Amino acid sequence: MNMALRTPAISSAPLISGTLLTAILGMALSAGAAAQSTPEDERMKLLPPEQQALAQSMADFIERMDDKYFARVETINGGGDYEGLIKTGEYSDYDIRVTRGPVVEKTGRMLAVGKKASPQGGPDNGPLVWGRFYSLDIHPKTPLVGMLHATMVLQFYESGKSYAGGWLDVMPGTRIEEDIQVLHQLVDAHFAKYDKNPKLYRTLMCKGTEDTVFEYRRQPTCSGVSFYGPMVYRDSTEKSYAFIAELFDQFVDSFLDITEKRADDPFSDADLAAQDEMRKRWLIDQLFSDPYASKTVPFETWFLANVPPIIKF
Repeated sequence: MNMALRTPAISSAPLISGTLLTAILGMALSAGAAAQSTPEDERMKLLPPEQQALAQSMADFIERMDDKYFARVETINGGGDYEGLIKTGEYSDYDIRVTRGPVVEKTGRMLAVGKKASPQGGPDNGPLVWGRFYSLDIHPKTPLVGMLHATMVLQFYESGKSYAGGWLDVMPGTRIEEDIQVLHQLVDAHFAKYDKNPKLYRTLMCKGTEDTVFEYRRQPTCSGVSFYGPMVYRDSTEKSYAFIAELFDQFVDSFLDITEKRADDPFSDADLAAQDEMRKRWLIDQLFSDPYASKTVPFETWFLANVPPIIKF
């Protein structure tokens, strides 16, 4: 039996256009900032000045990425409808934003505002003071382009220690080596620019962490890198954060360039079958392999944020 799961739209109100949403979000964010500023300000004030500055840099980065990539996806799709979910969890509070369309079939953003350190959230550095996890998951309609999973995390602890990490790669259906090499070379060039070697971070990308259940794991291209390991600059969270943030932006840009390039290319039934298999494997990964999704994040949160729009069994 061939079955398809369409991941649902979750919204407390009718879907609205991106143009109208921009105006509404401006008012809502202003009101929300006034309502939520005190706890957030107090938490950030617990950090020393240099960590406060880096935390603010991460908050600004998230806002820029949201503005840039939701606007770009809306342009590619010729418009956009949005849905969202706010969810409280044990370790973090979550803000999910999703848009869907005819070219980029689904784009999901997860923002996790850390409240306490999770067993799967990074190194064991003691109680968490301030943390952010940010992810973009992009699912092109064409089976010739895989799905993007791009994440960043920044955390500060009572011990004074801090951590910057992330994950950047594509899960392919049909492998188009030309496109994979574009991403591979982009990553190589970024590491070379700062006289760094990507070998360790590609190894982490391909094998996962020690908590990963490899039998059910996603199958990335390994053109990207995983920063869920030693920081790029072992003695500097600030430099490691800046390194990851710059590559994050470049990688997502390049992925969307490839998506636009392939949007109208012809494809075969075999290409569709490869996409179906990839999308199913990503769901299996999130359910049974990824320790963050399977053990820490509430199901409906990651399900809306990153699961493909259609999954066939």
